[in-house]
This record gives sequence, C-alpha cells and structure tokens, in this order.
Amino acid sequence: MDTNSFRGEDEAALDDVTRGMTAQRERILGASYRLFYRRPVHLVRGEGAYLWDADGTKYLDVYNNVASVGHAHPRVIEAVTRQMSALNTHTRYLHTRVLDYAEDLLSLLPEQIDQVMFMCTGSEANDLAIRVARAYTGGQGIIITSESYHGNTELTSAHSPALGGNQLPDPASRRIAPPDGYRQGIAATELAAWYAAEMQRTIDAMRADGVAFAGLLADSAFSSDGVFLGEPGMLRAGIDVVHTNGGVFIADEVQPGFARTGDTFWGFARHGVIPDIVTMGKPMGNGIPISGMAARREVLEAFSRQIPYFNTFGGNPVSVAAAQAVLDIIREEKLQDRARIVGAQLREGLSDLAQRHELIGDVRGAGQFTGLELVLDRETKKPAGKIALQVIEELRNRGVLTSVAGPHANVLKLRPTLAFASSDIDWLVGALDESLLAVQP
Repeated sequence: MDTNSFRGEDEAALDDVTRGMTAQRERILGASYRLFYRRPVHLVRGEGAYLWDADGTKYLDVYNNVASVGHAHPRVIEAVTRQMSALNTHTRYLHTRVLDYAEDLLSLLPEQIDQVMFMCTGSEANDLAIRVARAYTGGQGIIITSESYHGNTELTSAHSPALGGNQLPDPASRRIAPPDGYRQGIAATELAAWYAAEMQRTIDAMRADGVAFAGLLADSAFSSDGVFLGEPGMLRAGIDVVHTNGGVFIADEVQPGFARTGDTFWGFARHGVIPDIVTMGKPMGNGIPISGMAARREVLEAFSRQIPYFNTFGGNPVSVAAAQAVLDIIREEKLQDRARIVGAQLREGLSDLAQRHELIGDVRGAGQFTGLELVLDRETKKPAGKIALQVIEELRNRGVLTSVAGPHANVLKLRPTLAFASSDIDWLVGALDESLLAVQP
C-alpha cells in the first residue's frame, strides 16, 4: 500500500468545487475511502500514458498499473464492447473464450504450472492461494515481508503489514525483511545468501513457536516494501529453502507481472525460480475486474478435492475478453521490450539527476518499475519521508502523478503504464528536478 492519502486535512487549499466533492465523498462513502494529494485530482479522461482532469489539465501517469497497456486502449474497448454485445453471464456455463484465454495464459507460465482459476480481484486470488497452500502442506504458517500488501479480505489483510494500524495480524504468519541491499549495506553478490539465511531463520523460529510451515507469499518486486527487484537470480536460494522445508512459494504477480519488469514476462522469472502458485490481479484486464490464481496441479488438487470453489463473476466472458486483448497488445506492441529499454533509459536519467540532488540516495528497479529513494544524508541514509511526500505534491503540481512506498514512505514508486515511452522521460525527470529544488531542506 502507499501512504500519500488525503482525508481533507488541508481544506484551506481546496477550491469550492473540490471541497464540496471531497465532503460529499466522505459523507456518502465513509472515512476509510482515501484520496491522493492535499488537492485531490478530479480525473475525467485517459489515453495511453496520460490523464486529464475536469479543468483540462494533462497529467503524466507514473503510478497506475491497473491500466497496464495504457488508458482507454482501443483494442480493449473494442473487445469488451463486442463481447458485452453478445453475452455476459456467470461462470457455471461453458464458454470457449474463457478456455482459450486460460490456455493462452498458462502457455506463458512454467510448464509445471498447469491449472488456473479466475476471480475478480487480486485480494481474492491471494486469499484463495493461502487457503490452497495450507490445504496442500497441512501447515498454517505463512511468511510475508515486513511491509508487504497482498489484499483487503480478512485473510489477506492479516498478511498485509503495509495496512499499518488497520492490519489484522494472523497468529500463524511471520515476517521477513525484504532484500534491501541499499539500506542494509549488503553487496549484490551477497544478498542471495543473506536472504536464504533469513528465510531459514524465520522458518526455524516459526517451528519453535509450534507453527507448521506452509509457505512464502511474496511479491518478487517487493513493491510495497520499497521496490527491491534486485539482480536476476537473487531469490533463487531463498525459494530453495522454502521448498527444502516443505513449503510452497506463492508468487504475488499483481504488480511485477505482465511484462512490467522488462527482462521477463513474470517478476519471479527474473530469478530463475518456479513458483507453486502464481496470483494475478489488476493489470490482467486493463481496468476491467479480473484476477487469477494458477498452480501446479498437485498443489491445487488437495484443496479441490475438499472444497468446490465458485466465483460468480470471476472470469466472466467480458472480463476475459479484456484480458485476452491485454495479452495480444503486450505481444503485438512489444511492450515487454519497451519496458526493458525505456525503463533503463529512465533510470539513467534519474541517476544523472542524482548527481545534482543530494536528496536522492538510490535509484533501483527493472523495466517499467523504478524505486527512487530519498534520504536526508547519504552517509547515514536517514529516510526523507516528509520530504518525499512534499515531492509527490510538487510533482502533482507539475502534472506528474505517482506515489511513495516503504516503511518510511521515502521511496518514490515510479510504475507507469506500459504505454510510457522514451518521449515521456524528459517530462518526468524535469518535473522531479524542479520538485526536488522546491523542497530542499
């Protein structure tokens, strides 16, 4: 989860229309629904990598992975419209489109992962994955990273420390630190061994508490922990430890999946590992609700023999039409290659920017997923959380939308749509340059 949320604390900064809408939203929707920015953005249109507000102001979207292949992509619109004009119904009928998509999706996964089930949200996918892992292993203990986010159902909230005060901790779960080589001062060549040792230590501590180990639930980009994609292969030894101890690896690919990391189609694939369960969410349908959980047949069977699973609208024909269009677009527009090339260009520009701004402590990432860590002192690496939130506001004023992540809320999470192009880099880097100058302590 990301923390630059707004609840109307800075009402003096709002115009009358925005103030009225904000008050109406909280009155009708409740206080838990949070908005970004002190002056919330009222969006009315999107196209590709861009958004427009009600006043016609154009924004560069450097945060939204929901519209993964770009806002209002005409191929997705056409596919959804065509299918909606023919049929949309629940999932207890045969439908060729659903089967064809399932086959296509599985063809992109390791051959050992040969079954898939569909839901509507990533929260549902992770909820089911935890239940499947527990049914297969007979254990209850799930390991998660210390600032992870995996959903908002009761079960996934209990495995989402990023929710902070709202979390419902699962007594069987345990936390492990993410592989943060920058802040922990661990060299890239030593990070894999460190992570594997931490994994074994955490499993041993779990067992010492009388909890049987079920598995690891992890986002291979450690997105909410602060964006730690690491060097390829970094996770392999740690996943080997999971399997050696009889656990399963649930790869939460909601954020790093679907070509985002550039090097590979899936985030876990950068590390040469084969998960037991893979969960997917928002980017699958480019804004149309669909999610998925794919698994090794033998892992899923233990659950399936005991419990029939039914999700009324999960994998309905219209949502699947959108999802199929997304796969087709990624391939035909070569968006994975674009993510790899453009992401590297962006980080090169950010690294140049770091030569002029002491606030930038680290630039890291892969593909269209970059973490820009802000610090008050490069030697001590003291987090610049308050300044990072100010930078987010300054970027918004310059037409760039993004957010922060990590336990100190000091990492700018730069995760644009895959439509983000080389021609957009100057806008982003220029806005960052001006924003950092504006907030100099």
